[in-house]
Amino acid sequence: MSTNYKADFPLLAQRDVAYLDSAATAQRPQCVLDAEREFYTRHNANPLRGLYPLSIEATDALESARAAVARFLGAAQSEEIVFTRNTTEGLNLVAYSYGLSHVKAGDEILISTMEHHSNILPWQMVCRQTGAQLKFMECEPDGSLDLNKVEALITAKTRVVALQQVSNVLGREYPIRVVAELAHRVGAVLVVDGAQSTPHLPVNVQELGADFLAFSGHKLYGPMGIGALYGRRELLEQMPPFLTGGEMIESVTREGAVFAEAPHKFEAGTVNAAGAAGLHAAIDYVERVGFDTIHARELAVTADALARMRVLPHVRILGSDQAEEHNGILTFVVDNVHPHDVSELLAADGVAVRAGHHCAEPLHRFLGYHATVRASFAFYNDKTDVDRLVGSLSTVRGRMGYDD
Repeated sequence: MSTNYKADFPLLAQRDVAYLDSAATAQRPQCVLDAEREFYTRHNANPLRGLYPLSIEATDALESARAAVARFLGAAQSEEIVFTRNTTEGLNLVAYSYGLSHVKAGDEILISTMEHHSNILPWQMVCRQTGAQLKFMECEPDGSLDLNKVEALITAKTRVVALQQVSNVLGREYPIRVVAELAHRVGAVLVVDGAQSTPHLPVNVQELGADFLAFSGHKLYGPMGIGALYGRRELLEQMPPFLTGGEMIESVTREGAVFAEAPHKFEAGTVNAAGAAGLHAAIDYVERVGFDTIHARELAVTADALARMRVLPHVRILGSDQAEEHNGILTFVVDNVHPHDVSELLAADGVAVRAGHHCAEPLHRFLGYHATVRASFAFYNDKTDVDRLVGSLSTVRGRMGYDD
């Protein structure tokens, strides 16, 4: 495998763009595109529903991908992996299935101010429907958590603690293992949003003590429309189906149904088997590159960008002043220039960044901003991308008519 990782990604090899929006969606290497194409050209059939060779091959591809996800996350068994469309669906599955069946009036659900909306709205729904109370862990100005404050918020009434492992705004990693221990002391379960952690960090759900963890394939260099939810087997067995219909049943009568065992009872209808094959290829690719290499390369470009952006007049970087605490995410504002204008000016120079509230409005309100600009790096980024970012950013205020 070449160390010119951009060559592995067709879009990056063909387009003149400094792509710095990988926290929203990563680019796909050729091997992922090939895996999806191979499924449709060589194995296309409905998995789990036929005894003919093509259907058996499709089933094998699906279950092989499930085993790869289980290995990637350190799950005890592949039956603990449920395929979903994305992180959002995985978190909603937990909220609707576990939350509505295990939370009641007077209980408490604890989430953080820093959460992506996908880990806020489902729990608001559970509280509305059950009469439970939603409580918030507040972050410090640099985005960190004070564990003493967290411990004080977890009480005998706490039933669910939901927390992202890495912030999609500040890049901050949160102490999942410690929070899991605090939650388990009172019999609560810990639900982890792994959307931003799985592309950057080795994740082992058993070592973390996570009861549930959801992630999206498209942030992990895999296809859009495929994701996975890890759930401890004993919890999945207690939970009712999230959706009902084909394939998630053992039998159906006029009076009712007997549901299939987990994970299949959570996978109603035709699954995205080609997407699962692509996700399998993405996991294999990430493991070939290795997280040591991924971390080293991402830290190098993040540190370079952080140091050079910090000396630009009127540029303010949110969160920690340490590059290693950003996990490839630098969120910033430019004095007196709207983030959307910053994004458009950078785009005119071929630099792709994200502007807005990044589906994290409560965090932005806490930080005192309506919107920000986010540059998010992956291991395929290099110094030339940082050069383009900093060079374009240095001209933003002048192009808006300011005389610095």
